[in-house]
Amino acid sequence: MFSITLKLMKKSARMLIPAGIAILIGTAFIAATFLFGNAMNDALAAQNTAQLGGANYVISPDSGKDLTDKDQDYIYTRTVNDFQLDRIRATEGVKDARASYAGSVTVTRGNKHASSYVITTAAKRTLLPVTITQGDQPADSNEIALTKSVADQLGVKVGDRVTVNSQAAQYAGKTGDSAGNTGDAGDESAQNADGTSSHDGDSDAASGASVSSDGANTADSGMTVRVVGLTDDPNGAYAYYGGASVLSDNVITAMAGSNDFGNLPVYLVYLDIDDASDTAAASTVKQVSTLLPKHFSVQSRAALVEESVKSMSSGETSITTIFLLSFGILAMLVAALVIANTFQVLVAQRRRTLALLRTIGANKSQLYVSVLFEAGVLGLIASALGVGLGIGLMAALCQSGLMKATGMTMRLVLSGPVFTVPMAFGIIMTVIASLGSARSATAVTPLEALRPIELTDTRRAGVVRAVISMLLIAVGVALCAFSVWQMSEKIAGRDSMADKQYSLVLLAAIIGCALIFLGLVLSATFWLPVLMRGVGALVALAGPSAKVAHANIQKNPRRVAATGAALLIGVTLVSTIATGAASAKQTMNEALTTRYSVDMIAAGTDMTGKQASEAAKVKGVQSSIYAPTRMMTMKDADGKSLSVLVVGVDGVDALRKVVRSDLSGVTIDGDSVLMPKYSAATGKDIPLDKSVTFTAGAAEAQADAANGPSGNDANGSAENGNGQSGGTQTLTLKPRKVDYRRIASNYAAVAFVDASHFTNGGIKADGHIMLMRIDAEGAGVALNDVFTNVQNVFSASAGVTVTGPVAERTQWETMINGMMALLVGLIAVAVLIALVGVANTLSLSVIERTRESATLRAIGMTRGQLRRSLAVEALLLSLVSGVVGVVLGTLFGWLGSYMVFSLYGDTVFPFEWATNGVVLGVAALAALLASVAPARRAVKTPPVEALAEA
Repeated sequence: MFSITLKLMKKSARMLIPAGIAILIGTAFIAATFLFGNAMNDALAAQNTAQLGGANYVISPDSGKDLTDKDQDYIYTRTVNDFQLDRIRATEGVKDARASYAGSVTVTRGNKHASSYVITTAAKRTLLPVTITQGDQPADSNEIALTKSVADQLGVKVGDRVTVNSQAAQYAGKTGDSAGNTGDAGDESAQNADGTSSHDGDSDAASGASVSSDGANTADSGMTVRVVGLTDDPNGAYAYYGGASVLSDNVITAMAGSNDFGNLPVYLVYLDIDDASDTAAASTVKQVSTLLPKHFSVQSRAALVEESVKSMSSGETSITTIFLLSFGILAMLVAALVIANTFQVLVAQRRRTLALLRTIGANKSQLYVSVLFEAGVLGLIASALGVGLGIGLMAALCQSGLMKATGMTMRLVLSGPVFTVPMAFGIIMTVIASLGSARSATAVTPLEALRPIELTDTRRAGVVRAVISMLLIAVGVALCAFSVWQMSEKIAGRDSMADKQYSLVLLAAIIGCALIFLGLVLSATFWLPVLMRGVGALVALAGPSAKVAHANIQKNPRRVAATGAALLIGVTLVSTIATGAASAKQTMNEALTTRYSVDMIAAGTDMTGKQASEAAKVKGVQSSIYAPTRMMTMKDADGKSLSVLVVGVDGVDALRKVVRSDLSGVTIDGDSVLMPKYSAATGKDIPLDKSVTFTAGAAEAQADAANGPSGNDANGSAENGNGQSGGTQTLTLKPRKVDYRRIASNYAAVAFVDASHFTNGGIKADGHIMLMRIDAEGAGVALNDVFTNVQNVFSASAGVTVTGPVAERTQWETMINGMMALLVGLIAVAVLIALVGVANTLSLSVIERTRESATLRAIGMTRGQLRRSLAVEALLLSLVSGVVGVVLGTLFGWLGSYMVFSLYGDTVFPFEWATNGVVLGVAALAALLASVAPARRAVKTPPVEALAEA
């Protein structure tokens, strides 16, 4: 019987190809998902251990042990001195040891600035976690190996000199304290190994500023260092920071705000141990272990890699794999509909053959097993090809280097599940999809061998299915209505379940949508043929070809429903995501517009007037003002302290150019201050007295006094130019409240005063701000381009940040567009399989209507009319299902948007014409292409031959 089945498969190979393609695509997706998870695990494991560089052992805190808070404090307050690096390096078998300390610095050359992440150097280049591409690693004092990106940004090369500085160095210089000299109570980490004080002659005891060996004060001008090499980060050890520069010990000590390298806090030490002999390596590790502080041990690189992979197996990569796998399963479910259609027609077409087999002794169980065996063979072959395709696609992705943009270098990693899961899933789904057809095969009687072949399935859908479908839809609608009601109550400020159990209300809406969708798919056999009959009746008026197509679609409503449901699933999901994304962008845009009164701001301590002039010329910047600022504090009428950014402007007319608020009747003069009505931090009204007093923060005032031209005494109380105390800058003005919103989100309030307060010395500016009104549409440029170009203008100033609704909108839209592209791309797999199903349905229709097509040709129907009838049939199948999917997806998208984004503002309910139009256009085009091959088969056979064949 099995040999007969294989011969029947060979004869029906052309009919099985579309179903095989559907299985192939689904299994390829699943295989690629597992490969992607493997590649991510491998890349992340390599990235997590990339900071080891060439180290084969690492000294790290003990893991897997019960440590008290005191133990944890002890571990994370250890310093370089605690690890006795000199003795470790002198241990037999230890080639090199590197204490791991890192931080951020600002690198300057001329008027160019760049931020760089920095790490400690090593005696041997191989122990560094980054690669030295040019020059050498720092060895002597005052040396740096810069990342290539920072070197390019500053325009420096090996041999040039740059200046490095850091906040810790500046703080240590101003306060006379060294950040690295802190330690546990009773701990002697402030002393060197020989018991001498950590302070050396390079410390400026009078001022406390760290001074480099060339005399440069790190608190003010930083340290001048020589560039001895350029680095690259091929393994992504510091991908988040764009790579890492390497500093010599004395420079990184100064940048840490310390006076002695031995006082730097570390808890990781990387070792290069001679492991040519396992016994010798174990002996070396044992000796090193005796030199370590308590709660520290030596661990091999291999053990770290194993732990890293184990920790990730239930972490982000697992979530990513499950997420992607869900789309693979969706693709296979859609494929199952295609497979079910194929085997229904195969069994129907073979009824005479099956009946003949019954007459020569085949029993029902043999026929049943025969159909399942055929399905299993098809699933096996197609799944094997799918796994091969998945491996090929993943290999191409790894070789293309596309993932390098994410900071990962991925490689192809094969594993058991890559082969077993897709093939098992493909075979099982194929067999399950053929069960109905197998049951039909057992109903064939020997007498049917003498009857004419009748392939049309006239069975009516079951009552049980109808009842279950209606119940699912009813429950789903009830859950969705309940969720909407609870959200509307919450928005209206009334008691609602969404106040305390928002997640449950949201979950009810999701379950409701899922039940409605499942109910509609299950009941598609009832309503979809009726819908197509109604649309087809209108289309039939277009001519004979359309009339024939309309009649053909009505001949097998069950197959039409299955094919339409497959396409409905994919289109609904695409439309839901597109609508939700569009609603999210528009709703958040409206929310941001109402929350901000200025389109975009740039603010920072090192902003220059020249930069502001260049930013004002950026295409899309309609108007702008550049103003001095000072961070000050005030007390409201309730006595609560409020942080305020005081901005000096040349009258209210300048402000009207950039602030989107009603400023009519408002003036700003030397005695008044313009204040916002509501706090940006709390959203509540700011109560004010008839006058408010602004005071500069104590730390800032002291810094001004120290750096000011008049100097200060020991208490910082010198008089400045306007007669105020250098440590207490104050300004008392009459407030005028206006409802303008969040000029800058980082401050509770932004107050506008007359610029003369800054020019006459009443307030000393500690920064500048640029307020901009943006009209990207009027300038004919993209909003994202305006934001990027303004950012580029200020890129040389590390302290300047560009924010505002335009910036947030750009970042928000970039994130949403990226997620939408990913999800639509994944769902496109299901849509592709559904379109294969349309082609499959047409092919099967042509095969089973061989006699009918020949008769039509015999009575005068031309080849062109026959082709058009199949094209119209394909369009009806795809467009009717597609339109229903678009409508359903739009409603789901609106519901989801209301449930999520109504928390942030008034929800916008858009109809995504562009995306939905593209989806329907692609479906229509694919349907037309799918009709080409069946049409060619239908018209190439002469009518007489077709009648004889039938």
